[in-house]
Amino acid sequence: MDFLLLFYFLLLGAITGIFAGLFGIGGGGIMVPVLTFLFVQQQFPTEHVLHMALATSMAAIVPTAIASLRAHHKHNAVIWPAVIKIAPGILFGTFAGTFLASYLSAEPLAIFFSCFMAFVALQMVINRKPKPTQQLPGVIGLSSAGAGIGIISALVAIGGGTLTVPFLVWCNIGLPVAIGTSAAVGLPIALSGAVGYIINGWNQTGLPAYTLGFVFWPAVIAMASMSFFTAPLGAKLAHRLPIPLLKKLFALLLIGLSMQMLITVFGN
Repeated sequence: MDFLLLFYFLLLGAITGIFAGLFGIGGGGIMVPVLTFLFVQQQFPTEHVLHMALATSMAAIVPTAIASLRAHHKHNAVIWPAVIKIAPGILFGTFAGTFLASYLSAEPLAIFFSCFMAFVALQMVINRKPKPTQQLPGVIGLSSAGAGIGIISALVAIGGGTLTVPFLVWCNIGLPVAIGTSAAVGLPIALSGAVGYIINGWNQTGLPAYTLGFVFWPAVIAMASMSFFTAPLGAKLAHRLPIPLLKKLFALLLIGLSMQMLITVFGN
């Protein structure tokens, strides 16, 4: 494999880890557009570059999700009964979402991803927080919410924090605990998503070497190895840097990357 490409994967993992630590995100918003661009440059099958980007991003989130989960658990910031109740819906929704994503062509997937990232960016800019109005629902309610979160997470390769945290805050869960619980929920999302994309890409022909299903493992290993170490650095920076300004800059970055992905997908 091209050593320059490996360097790009390592750099992408390092940057993603820092932003993950700063903002508590899985990193798909950064990884998917950049991976799509890199895969196109490598002349990977055009019809599958976005599927591979989503799958590879989801698999790379797994180690980061484990590290984040452990850190929040040590601070007693995870509501494990809620995680257990929401997990079945998360697993089903994410797994089903990979089938939907694999069925769709790159163009509608790129449009949905870009629109969703624009929504995330807008939320970061206005910093709007949902008003708590009720308590956590029962098993059926949590599983249903988990299914919806899982489907969208599979389509845009996010750890789920963008959706899970506002939902938990809306249910009168304090923000630190909501973030910690969301981190725990991010692991089944990443695992189920990665497995789903592997299954859906299993019989696809023409995929590059070192690919299992739609997951391109050299990128996963390189990105995960870096993000695992840089995520704690991002968490430390979060306590020293002006987060409101950083959120606005990060929102602009998400919009720019999403636009670049649209150009990459529709320009080929």
